[in-house]
Parts: sequence; structure tokens; C-alpha cells
Amino acid sequence: MNELKLLREWDADAPPLTDTARARARFRLHQAMQAPTAPKAVGRRPLLRIAVAAVAAAAVTTTVVVAENTGTSPRTQPVSAATVLRGAAAEARSLEKPIAPRDDQFIYTKEIIKETPVGGGRSKTYVDESWDSVDGSKKSYVSELGYTQWVPPDQPGQSSWPPRRWSQLKQLPTEPGRLSIALRDLGGEPDYGQPVEADDWPMVQVFLSGLLRKAVLPKGLRPAAFEALATVPGIKLLPGRTDAEGRTGLGIQYVGKPGMPWADGGPVLVFDAKTYQYLGMRNKRSAGGKTYEQWSYMAVNAVVDRVMQRP
Repeated sequence: MNELKLLREWDADAPPLTDTARARARFRLHQAMQAPTAPKAVGRRPLLRIAVAAVAAAAVTTTVVVAENTGTSPRTQPVSAATVLRGAAAEARSLEKPIAPRDDQFIYTKEIIKETPVGGGRSKTYVDESWDSVDGSKKSYVSELGYTQWVPPDQPGQSSWPPRRWSQLKQLPTEPGRLSIALRDLGGEPDYGQPVEADDWPMVQVFLSGLLRKAVLPKGLRPAAFEALATVPGIKLLPGRTDAEGRTGLGIQYVGKPGMPWADGGPVLVFDAKTYQYLGMRNKRSAGGKTYEQWSYMAVNAVVDRVMQRP
């Protein structure tokens, strides 16, 4: 099997994989297992190369109704997923306020999550407040769907995605192309001379989407993530989507190739149809034999000096 080539690079004396590197390895293994035929080795990655059309295919153009401030009736205007994401980058760049939290501080977030059972039932709203240690050296207090817990300080070599530590976020490039390569090569030294290839894009978009869920990011990183996401093949525009407050906007969703992860579509990012400002996320969650439609958005974020302190 061609996948065995991956094992030849294994070093028995190497330190254990980080959580991020392990996630990448599992994802690549899943891709290899889904390959219908033995892949042909190309370049330095012997995995199956997914056939991808030109860069233009990364953004599916759709006609949506855009209301203009002219007092007249709305007109139709072609808008692409790439246009929305680049507009979101410009909006984020104009709104972002540079911050430099100290290592002894905490990132406070207040997230609103609304859930409705698929097929009908009572909706429920969660207000999740969390305090994350800036450098991971202190206990954090987090809430998820109303469940709260203390999270112990990071252990040596421990990592997660998106990074909890501000210092790790600061190391990520703020140039879109370099950011995509850095995420492809997480757990190792980025090879900026090697472009992102077809089989790398699905995992890159997972890391980009996860990064965008962080409430607070270093200056320039959120706009770069939006612009990088605009180049991912499989990103599609979904008109007429609503956010957690019922406002109608434009949805952006990654849809994987048949037989690959997210073939049925991943979470939907919702943007304002006029300004392209990011409004929140739509997703689905399964638990206890039930599936829930989920809407979420970040209501408040700030840097504070201690746990339980609110801005």
C-alpha cells in the first residue's frame, strides 16, 4: 500500500506527537482510506491528489438580492463566496482594535448559543462565559452549553487548536498565503516554498474555521484567516441564511468531495449581506439520539485581570 510510505519517515526516538499533529495525521489517514485507487506519488506528499479546477472554482458565484440605500427596490447582483470573505476581511480590519494582553491576564468571552431540535421541539438558549489564561500557566474557567469546569494549566508539550496561548497565536503569519502553508505544516517547520496542494485544503479549512472561532486574535490575523479561507476549493455561498438573532445574511460553507470529510457540508458562517461583517455560525449537534440546529455568536470579549471579572 502506498500509505506505508508514511511510515518510513517514522522516528522511534522522536517525542510524542502534539494534539495538533495527531489531528493532522488522523485526517490524512482518513483521506488515504477513502481513496478509490492506489494514489500516484507526486512531490513530497504520496497521498491522493484531489482533482481541483482552477482557482476560480474555489468560489461558486451565486446571484443574491442586495438592497441599496437608494430608496428604490433591491436589484440582483452577482456575489461570490470569495467576494464575501474578502469583504469580511476588510470589515474585520477596519473594526479590529489591537491588544497586547499580559501573560498573567485572562481572555473573557461571552458566547450566546441557541438550539432547536430537528423535527420540532422547544428551543433553548445558553449563555457561555469563559476565562482563558493568556499564557496557559493558570487555571482557566470555561463554559460549554451551560456546563462549566476549571481547566488546569497547560502541561509541558501540550497543545490544542486553536491555540490557547497568546504567544502561539502571535507566531502565526498574517499574510493569507503564508498562513495557509503554516496551518498545513502545523507541528513542524513551515515549508513556504511548497504551495498548498489539493489533498491539503480540507484540513487547512478546518484549522482556518477553528481559528476564526477565537474571540480575540492578534492584529491582522482574523482578516488573514478570512482571506485565506476565500482561496479554499469547496467553499460555497448560501444566500438567505439567518444568524442567531434572526437577521438574514449570506452563508459560507465548506463542502468536501464525495467520499471525503464534510461531503454533506460543514458549519455555516453567516455574514451581513451589505457590510459582510461576520455575524455568527450555524451548525448541527447530535446528542442523546437527537440532532439540534445550532446558532451561535460572540456577544462580548475582553481582556481581564482575573477569573470571574467581567468588562
